Amino acid sequence: MSFKITLRAARNNLVLTRKEAAELFEIHYETLTKYEYDSSRVPRSFFSKIEKIYGIPLDFIYFGVEKDFVEDLKRSLRLKQNA
Repeated sequence: MSFKITLRAARNNLVLTRKEAAELFEIHYETLTKYEYDSSRVPRSFFSKIEKIYGIPLDFIYFGVEKDFVEDLKRSLRLKQNA
């Protein structure tokens, strides 16, 4: 399993606000907010911008509902602690 991060984490790694990142992506910040909460519906045209702006290959970005990612990560960490 490869390590992945969410769109929000990718943005935070660059210390960008949603508004700053949205300007770089040339979208409204509320649209970016929607993408961060559920990146499963990000349009294909947005993919190349993610790599270019965040500098992270798409293979390392989690695409799906952010809440699910966090819950899966918590579950995985609990399993490791109990092993």
